[in-house]
Amino acid sequence: MGQNCPIPDYKCVTTRLTVTNTRFMSKITPLKKPQRHPKIAFQRTEMNLILDVYGRLVMSGQAKDYAVGAHKDQAVFAIFRRHAETPNWTVVKTPALARMQGEYSILGAQGQILKRGRDLKQVLTIFETRKFQIVR
Repeated sequence: MGQNCPIPDYKCVTTRLTVTNTRFMSKITPLKKPQRHPKIAFQRTEMNLILDVYGRLVMSGQAKDYAVGAHKDQAVFAIFRRHAETPNWTVVKTPALARMQGEYSILGAQGQILKRGRDLKQVLTIFETRKFQIVR
């Protein structure tokens, strides 16, 4: 299977068909290689910083769930108060904005930009303020 294919850059599948006089025929079916688009994702060091902030939010009772997304133009880490809602905070990495406003941004629940910058550690300092404490 896939050996000695006459078509370059293809994988070939050979199937055998029976004919009335018991001869075998081969049919070559070319399988195209799937087009893979590179996706933007968070690196391990970036994820460690984000998960550290997420852990502190969980311990304070402000977050209960998260979601991670890797897309072709940006990476997203969404933090939820409850899993059935829209995210309260979203950490977005957009490398196309690295030389303009900075590749990292924090979005609020309604999509407003809370903080933006080139250094993730500096951008995540927004969670260290007393703004996000629960008032009872």
